[in-house]
Amino acid sequence: MPEKQLGVLKALDVARTQLYHFTAILIAGMGFFTDAYDLFCVSLVTKLLGRIYYFNPLSDKPGSLPPHVAGAVNGAALCGTLAGQLFFGWLGDKLGRKRVYGITLIMMVLCSIASGLSFGNKAKGVMTTLCFFRFWLGFGIGGDYPLSATIMSEYANKKTRGAFIAAVFAMQGIGILAGGFVALAVSSIFDRNFPAPIYAVDRALSTPPQADYVWRIIVMFGALPAALTYYWRMKMPETARYTALVAKNIKQATQDMSKVLQIQLEVEERAADIMKDARLNYGLFSKEFAKRHGLPLLGCTSTWFLLDIAFYSQNLFQKDIFSGIGWIPKGSSMNAIHEVFKIARAQTLIALCSTVPGYWFTVVFIEIMGRVAIQLMGFFMMTVFMFAIAFPYDHWTKPENHLGFVVMYSLTFFFANFGPNATTFIIPAEIFPARLRSTCHGISAATGKAGAIVGAFGFLYAAQPQDRAKTDAGYPPGIGIKNSLITLGVINFVGMLFTFLVPEPKGKSLEELSGETEVGK
Repeated sequence: MPEKQLGVLKALDVARTQLYHFTAILIAGMGFFTDAYDLFCVSLVTKLLGRIYYFNPLSDKPGSLPPHVAGAVNGAALCGTLAGQLFFGWLGDKLGRKRVYGITLIMMVLCSIASGLSFGNKAKGVMTTLCFFRFWLGFGIGGDYPLSATIMSEYANKKTRGAFIAAVFAMQGIGILAGGFVALAVSSIFDRNFPAPIYAVDRALSTPPQADYVWRIIVMFGALPAALTYYWRMKMPETARYTALVAKNIKQATQDMSKVLQIQLEVEERAADIMKDARLNYGLFSKEFAKRHGLPLLGCTSTWFLLDIAFYSQNLFQKDIFSGIGWIPKGSSMNAIHEVFKIARAQTLIALCSTVPGYWFTVVFIEIMGRVAIQLMGFFMMTVFMFAIAFPYDHWTKPENHLGFVVMYSLTFFFANFGPNATTFIIPAEIFPARLRSTCHGISAATGKAGAIVGAFGFLYAAQPQDRAKTDAGYPPGIGIKNSLITLGVINFVGMLFTFLVPEPKGKSLEELSGETEVGK
């Protein structure tokens, strides 16, 4: 098929890898650093919040967040993220990637700090303001999904585009590790300087007053690295693909990329005529879009939705694993600050051994194997390991088999990250037209976040034992962990089937993938 691609865009596709590529990874990736840091660090301090604000001196167990409060604390950020993905995805196509990019970063920084400054010293006031600021933190984080992915895809050359977008997403792994290390450092310092007895010895004194500073410092620290990148975000020029294909300013796009690529590019005389082609103007809800991109959009949304159900359900059996192998002792045998240290150590070890390596395996192999192959492999291996955990679940619960349980658990989430957790983020940034790219990525990401809400909350209820006497306080009976895991295995398998709706972007230009090379034939 004959093609016509603007010279400035072709220059980007064939440009050698330069310093600006890596600068763009750092700038774009910092939103994902903050995203992962926030979600990870809150899970580290949830038990501490329960001890501080829901302490019951008559209970043999330390205080814990009631189910509805725990759900609100965790769910506020997820709901905010979903809303932000839709809104900022749309806005990124209307106003431009760069103009919106600074807004999301400011929201993340201010709301991270505000979350740690949640007002008052009573449970109702602190939890209400914490949830409020976490919603808006999530809103800013949600905007970073479509904007960071789109900016990186539009800046990258076609040879290494997948690896660069994957590297942006892999900053989540760095954020997870940073959250763990900050929690370890802060809890160690406070535990050493403000020693306290364990809960079983003295229930009241096991949570020293200074513990209230621990969770606030941990939550707020994530704002610092993001704030440091604000200047460079504002210095980035608008992407050439937005300027040329959406704003239709070929001259400006050529000038901007001449500076970025450090080469002299000529403005094409016929460029303005090319940009007037009617085939560039169909809308998101048009028959033409449905014909060209309907099935790929269904593939992107469905696979991200199904993946996040499984990915965010990991908390179902995390506490059982950690407690079973002795990484986290019973709460009554620790003081409040030392419990933060134990939880942070356990989750950081899991992240180091499985989560983080999976991200970087994707970066290394994505341009070798291709996106679709990695996604199919990841879904398949997640299905296998979920079933391998689920069907002999009683076998894994025995003390002598806990190590095997940890290995299976780790491999499941290694292949999530060396698989669909990365590729569902990458592909929507590559296969849609420039004027709808950010919107479609936002729709895909928001659908995924809806799956996260199902995974984090729906399965929290579903995984409760069928025997009412054995359920967690405040929860009705469910289908049990074994049946929940079998269900999750089936969900992963369905995700693998929906992957066949997604085209392979490897080695192709963005305009070739979106059909925008057809103009000017």
